[in-house]
Amino acid sequence: MDMSNIRELYEEVILDHNRNPRNFMVEPEGANRHAHGYNPVCNDEFTVHLKVEDGIVTAAGFEGAGCAISTASASLMTEAVKGKTEAEVQALFRSMHELLTQEDTAGDVGKLEVLAGVHAYPMRIKCATLPWHTLHAALEQDPETATTEPA
Repeated sequence: MDMSNIRELYEEVILDHNRNPRNFMVEPEGANRHAHGYNPVCNDEFTVHLKVEDGIVTAAGFEGAGCAISTASASLMTEAVKGKTEAEVQALFRSMHELLTQEDTAGDVGKLEVLAGVHAYPMRIKCATLPWHTLHAALEQDPETATTEPA
């Protein structure tokens, strides 16, 4: 697939998941992991809710407000983690962080690979990673606000 097709697919997926975000404004019944995330650079702010049973993420949702890229990333993320073990979700977090922050990397992330198109917009990489940092904080049960900025 050439770069123009990848960019076109990226834009199409981002627009679809921004207009119709999956699992948005949803706190799954029985959710037992929560984390708040904030990107002070652009004011994107999300809360991620997970229901983890016997080490498996059985449900995921998010709420908040952000740009098209962060909203789409959160939407794709909540779809991708359902049914995975905590270890699989942690591995996916690491793979996605690498995919989003380093060019010319490829992990086994399936449909999520479309998010690598964010490299065409370097200022938006933190927008794409914020939901993933927030997911990681929820799994770790970290009470601190997840952020894309160094402390």
